[in-house]
Amino acid sequence: MFPNSPQNKNSYGTSDFLRVDSVSTAYVTRSQRTDSYTNTDGATRQPFADHLGKHRQYWRDIILGVNDGLISTFLLVSGVSGGGLKLTQIGITAVSGAVAGSISMFSGEFLATKSQEDVFNGEIEMEKTHIRIYHSDEVRELSHLLPLIGIPTDSGEMMYDHEIKGGNRTKESYQTKDAAMTSNNYRELSHLKSGLIEYYSKNEKALLKLMIALEFGVLDEERRNPYAAGLMSGSLFFLGSLPSVLPFLLFTKSPQCALRWAAMSTCLALFLVGAAKTIVTRRKW
Repeated sequence: MFPNSPQNKNSYGTSDFLRVDSVSTAYVTRSQRTDSYTNTDGATRQPFADHLGKHRQYWRDIILGVNDGLISTFLLVSGVSGGGLKLTQIGITAVSGAVAGSISMFSGEFLATKSQEDVFNGEIEMEKTHIRIYHSDEVRELSHLLPLIGIPTDSGEMMYDHEIKGGNRTKESYQTKDAAMTSNNYRELSHLKSGLIEYYSKNEKALLKLMIALEFGVLDEERRNPYAAGLMSGSLFFLGSLPSVLPFLLFTKSPQCALRWAAMSTCLALFLVGAAKTIVTRRKW
């Protein structure tokens, strides 16, 4: 039985790492969350904002691809424009650079992501072997990894971090004052740790998932597909190259006029990319 289950919602009270009470443990589905609602103390919560979802791990490829396309293609057309080439020649060069860059970005990102996934898969297979052959050692290692998820190795460490490092008490008062008040917290923490270790020691699949997350920092939901990463980088590179390519295909006056339009459209596109990233990351302007 775990502390966040409805059957056990009143059993734990160690506020340093877990807060469970009869009100806050109500299970609310995503469809039941309203735009704004009120806490039990009368305070109004801010509107609920959902996470980015399954595409958040690809934002690196999105930003890298589009920015690389914007900047490198503009620098390419700027260089060949200064070389005295004709408008059509510059346009052909720009299209060739955009296509070549897209292919390069796709292949590079695909190989890089695939290599990283191969490394993770090799490490995961090794961890499966460790759990199967050295099961007791892996369970013992788990107890040393618990601080990574906010559960200290012992209750004394928990209270010391909260009281001394938090500035609530001096070192002397911590050693002498209110020792009896922490006994419940000690028991609760010990019970929680023993329950977690017992559960994972009996469930090898769950133990494998937890060890992968704690040891390697890898979650199945956050892993990147090599094909998706490559396609995003390659296609967005080509999209980012368009502000520098299209002026040399649409304007027939002079290379200088097309270059000015390319410069303005590239700057505008860079601003829009930055604005989109600001909105997605929920940062202030």
